[in-house]
Amino acid sequence: MTPRIAVVVVTWNSAAQLPDLVASIGPGLQGLQHQLIVVDNDSADDTVARASELAPGCTIVHTGRNAGYSAGINAGMAAADPYDAVLVLNPDIRLTPGCVEVLYRELGGRVGIAVPLIRHDDGTPAKSLRRTPTVLRALGEAVLGERAGRYPSLGETVVDPAAYRRRGVTDWATGAAMLISADCARACGPWDESFFLYSEETDFALRAGDLGFATAFVPGAEVTHLGGESRVSPALWSLLVVNRVRLYRKRHSAAATAAFWAAVFLRESSRAMLGHRRSRRAVGALLGRPVPQADPPRATPAVPAP
Repeated sequence: MTPRIAVVVVTWNSAAQLPDLVASIGPGLQGLQHQLIVVDNDSADDTVARASELAPGCTIVHTGRNAGYSAGINAGMAAADPYDAVLVLNPDIRLTPGCVEVLYRELGGRVGIAVPLIRHDDGTPAKSLRRTPTVLRALGEAVLGERAGRYPSLGETVVDPAAYRRRGVTDWATGAAMLISADCARACGPWDESFFLYSEETDFALRAGDLGFATAFVPGAEVTHLGGESRVSPALWSLLVVNRVRLYRKRHSAAATAAFWAAVFLRESSRAMLGHRRSRRAVGALLGRPVPQADPPRATPAVPAP
């Protein structure tokens, strides 16, 4: 039987991104049955009309508000017909021909999530692989920055170029494109909607790991992501930083969370003193000032390296 894939795309003012995405879906899912589900978070542009025009027969879900990425994914999965796996995509992802079938072949057994090699629009590989957040890794990043990723115990971001050339298992990966088996999705349940943006994929992948489902990195499957770090504003960076602490608190004791907060605060405050605008905003957020309710970008940016 041909595998059935539910393709969930969460949009917010994404009309400009949809034509290239939709054009890539057919080739990207060749050899597979698929249902395209566009979940719109109350776009002010013609995203919904464009989706209907570009993909007649696709399923459109209106959330009626800017509900966030997790809520959009949950709404899309709830609207899906029976599936063997669900493919979660940002609207600014471009699939390469046959990439989803390559990912699908990795699912099964202990693998519940398969993620591709993500390339930036200039062709360079994105540093999309991550390790489980720990106090030592947060401290390593505070002191060494991205260089901490060279040492597994000291950095959350995997920076070794060789790691992006071989198949392997990762603790979690950026959520711009990920294929989730039906068994894994059913076991994990809904995505945590308290994470409006950022840390939602971390939470889901770590919960999957708790239940015995690994996340597999499959470099033989490639996608292009047009978003990225350059689009992360100070307000969004603040949200990212605060959600890192919130996620850690969800999984650890108050004492451990205090240590993690201190390491994250050290990183942001040291960079704020060097004049980094987004770190100055993050320091305020860590000290309890409300994170401004800035609208997310038209496509969810990749998770920047700390």
